[in-house]
Amino acid sequence: MALLRSLRTQRTTTYLIYSRTSVNVSSSSSAAVAAIRRSLHTTAALEYDVQASSKTPSQEDHVQTSSILRRRQQHHQLLSRLIGISGGVAGPRHHVRYVHSGQNERQAQQLVQTDVVERETMREKRQLGKSASPKPTGTPQRDPLDVSFNDPIAAFKSKTTWELVRAYMVYMICSSEKLVEHNMTLMKWSKNVLGQRLFTVLMKATFYGHFVAGEDQIKIIPTLERLRSFGVKPILDYSVEEDITQEEAEKREVESSVSSAGDNKGEGTMPQYHVDKSFADRRYKVSSARTYFYLNEATCERNMETFIKCLEAVSGATFGTGITAIKLTALGRPQLLLQLSEVIMRTRKYMEDLVGGQGNVLTHHKTIKDLEKYYATLGDNKNVQDFLKNVTSDKEGILHLFPWSGIVDEDSQLSDTFRVPDPQTGQMRRLISQIPPKEEEMFRNMIRRLNTIVKTAAELDVRIMIDAEQTYFQPAISRITLEMMRKYNKDKAIVFNTYQCYLRETFREVGTDLEQAKRQNFYFGAKLVRGAYMDQERARAQALGYPDPVNPTYEATTDMYHKTLSECLRRIKLMKDCGDDARKIGIMVASHNEDTVRFAIEQMNQIGISPEDKVICFGQLLGMCDYITFPLGQAGYSAYKYIPYGPVEEVLPYLSRRAQENKGVLKKIKKEKRLLLSEIRRRLMRGQLFYKPKGNYVPI
Repeated sequence: MALLRSLRTQRTTTYLIYSRTSVNVSSSSSAAVAAIRRSLHTTAALEYDVQASSKTPSQEDHVQTSSILRRRQQHHQLLSRLIGISGGVAGPRHHVRYVHSGQNERQAQQLVQTDVVERETMREKRQLGKSASPKPTGTPQRDPLDVSFNDPIAAFKSKTTWELVRAYMVYMICSSEKLVEHNMTLMKWSKNVLGQRLFTVLMKATFYGHFVAGEDQIKIIPTLERLRSFGVKPILDYSVEEDITQEEAEKREVESSVSSAGDNKGEGTMPQYHVDKSFADRRYKVSSARTYFYLNEATCERNMETFIKCLEAVSGATFGTGITAIKLTALGRPQLLLQLSEVIMRTRKYMEDLVGGQGNVLTHHKTIKDLEKYYATLGDNKNVQDFLKNVTSDKEGILHLFPWSGIVDEDSQLSDTFRVPDPQTGQMRRLISQIPPKEEEMFRNMIRRLNTIVKTAAELDVRIMIDAEQTYFQPAISRITLEMMRKYNKDKAIVFNTYQCYLRETFREVGTDLEQAKRQNFYFGAKLVRGAYMDQERARAQALGYPDPVNPTYEATTDMYHKTLSECLRRIKLMKDCGDDARKIGIMVASHNEDTVRFAIEQMNQIGISPEDKVICFGQLLGMCDYITFPLGQAGYSAYKYIPYGPVEEVLPYLSRRAQENKGVLKKIKKEKRLLLSEIRRRLMRGQLFYKPKGNYVPI
């Protein structure tokens, strides 16, 4: 076993020599990379040999171990030579990692030189993990599911007794309204009094240890492996957040939400798609979602690199079952999302005025010939003819009035694209204000960043969930996400959109997007959530004088969630009955509400959808509702935990939000506390105080 640990350390060290930035490889360095790849395969093979010999002892073990030791020594010498050989790499790729001016030229050169192997060996690394990692022995364990979610053993068999005590203590603190209300102040005060080292120890023993998996991609691996052994998969999120003042947040948001050409609020504009200083701090009344504030393009590039690191981390640990969550506001200027959202809604209004009815352009089921009739009074108008040539349609009718595929795939100019003929005069009128060239470039940069992330996810076999945000951003976010689905979800669901069921239009939006996926033949992925911005949305709608987009009651939101989920399941059943690939629709039920989870399971049973169909999965946050997630995973359902990670001092805003969120779900906390106390007592009574979790479950 000592030899096995040494070999694992050696292989980990080999991987960690290299940083995350990619570079072009010269012919000589390519040979070095190939040799290092072979070396990595050799390490994995040696590990496998040691494992095999340790599991099946015999009289030949000493001879075999000696042989392995000789091979290990030769392999170590080879690695030493190869690391020296790989120093001849040069030439930056698309993204350059800048070195501070205080570092000398040699350090900069070493940084570039050592970057070559990480991405070059990523696919081989995953394959090694699949082939060399020991598999659970025998048939994967499956437990019966208690749909009342009242089984403390099933809920907490993945936890040590200390982790149960810590969880109970954290929930006790979350039950105190005064402590939660001032939690951020208390954490900062504790840091000042205790100093960084003692404060870190305190946080790891309490909130950080309960809600966060670790500080970096290496330290989270034990958590991911333990989750996997108990049937649960990860959604990885680097949860570092800026801790900026309200004044700074408002300043950034206002500056980045208005074009340099000015904020055009002329005839036909919609007030909800223009920034208002009263709501410029988007954290207002929001406790369960992270907020990004635009600073500059360089910050967006760093956010892109962070998301890619998340993809690489989850790929190496989950073997094609992991997910990474991203936000589009982290990748570009919010002004562009506001303007695109307004264009989409003004397009719908234009179509409604032209042909009648309501809703998305696709829902009208009009053809190009129908549009020609509406423009017939204009005669042979060249503007109209050019406009109709760019309308996206199929045999069933018009999908989009604008060529969105060109906007996402090519360098189309937004200002020139979003123009429609006036039905009275035939003159082309803009649905978007003139965008300066610099901001057009910013939009292309945002799309490039998203393309880079999704392409990397596809290469690493990791799925991407694009989070929902405020309603004044969401039309643009959903439109761009659907185009990413069209582009990348050709063979499986790589990209997932998020739908907030507290919104009145959610059912209609999901139905429209399902229809587009069917007609354009791509895999549809959706995460259904209740939503994170309800209080803010209501207050903003009332202040700016537009209709409240939120369902009137909690019960109405529950009905919307169940209605939307039922429609998705109905379409999945239709595909199964017709012999089509049912996996063309994939749904995540992301809910901490056990009634909603029970509803989903009952619906699956009624219409004959099994967990093995892999079309429905469930997700909850790390440290919350373990009594739902783990019994699901252990019963063979596809279950996920949203896994945050990051340095202690940089995830304090995230921890503050978790405390606030738990304060708002006291009923759930009460049940979790009861189950925790029951399991702690049971272990004490049975002498299992030092219980060590060991699972034999395999995630579906």
